Amino acid sequence: MTYKILIPTDFSDNAFNAINYAFTLFKEKPCEFLILHTYYHSGMDKENLIVPEPSKEECDRIISQAENNMKILEGKVRKNSNNEHHRLRFVTRFGQFYKVMNETAKEEQINLIVMGTKGKSNKKSAIFGSNALNVIEEVRSCPVFAIPSGYAFKNPNEIVFPTSFRTHYKKEEMKKLVDIARITKAPIRILHIQNNGNLTERQEENKKTLEAILLPATFTHHRLYDIKVNDGVRTFIQSRESEMIAMVNKKHDFFGSIFSNPMIKELGMHTEIPLLAMHDSRE
Repeated sequence: MTYKILIPTDFSDNAFNAINYAFTLFKEKPCEFLILHTYYHSGMDKENLIVPEPSKEECDRIISQAENNMKILEGKVRKNSNNEHHRLRFVTRFGQFYKVMNETAKEEQINLIVMGTKGKSNKKSAIFGSNALNVIEEVRSCPVFAIPSGYAFKNPNEIVFPTSFRTHYKKEEMKKLVDIARITKAPIRILHIQNNGNLTERQEENKKTLEAILLPATFTHHRLYDIKVNDGVRTFIQSRESEMIAMVNKKHDFFGSIFSNPMIKELGMHTEIPLLAMHDSRE
């Protein structure tokens, strides 16, 4: 299977770092990388009747600048990449960032989005910049892999996967987690925070289903008691110096919609590890 991977770029160091991370992670895998830059001026949007349309010169300047910057990036990337397993495409598109990302992911049947995020040295001291959070929430057709600013690739010591066992996981939605765990040889640490007695019969069934799905990878179970979910996940990651976290955004899981939950923002203030955000395949 050839992976189709979308990497958005604003020509920043963060975006370039995400490209290098993805190339290294999937160095042995056949991949088609679509490196995408979006440019937008509200006046260029024909549906926008409020903002005056820019002059032809201004439009030409915006388009030319985007295309020139992409040519420079392409030269830089191709100079450092000669992997026979990888096919590279460089595309500039007009439109609002999240709309273009969503449309491109669907049209190109993208398997994974990899994008750079802000680090502690960046604005607001938060790892997950607003762009990454919004892409995770808005683009539901494929997983999003958020890579912190300046985070050089290394095989993670483990991948933390928090779960309540209250929902029924599907093989398809968990595929990228299993793939990445196998590629990096990283064990998956299934973390359950228990505050209300033993698991119910349904939770036990869901646990067995999850174990069957993760069977191609290595995994272990871990449990914390009588602690808030947000605090428990953060404490577990920090105490073990875990180097990756993975979650599924399920509307009725214990995070609610986890990416509108403060936990992700809290984690962003204290950790600098990659986040693999998957989505409920039933949505």
